[in-house]
Amino acid sequence: MKFIKWLLKSLIIALILLFITNIVGRYVNINIPINIWTISLVTIFRIPGIIILIIFFLL
Repeated sequence: MKFIKWLLKSLIIALILLFITNIVGRYVNINIPINIWTISLVTIFRIPGIIILIIFFLL
């Protein structure tokens, strides 16, 4: 039960982080697609995951 609670909380945080990154990234030409792979990466790694995606999509 504890793992499911952590997973749902992390999933909500991941979606919020991705949406905020896409809204702010609109001004600096960063567009991170929201799909199962990006959501799972940010769900597991949270802030470092979003940083990895920003660096990846800047290259």
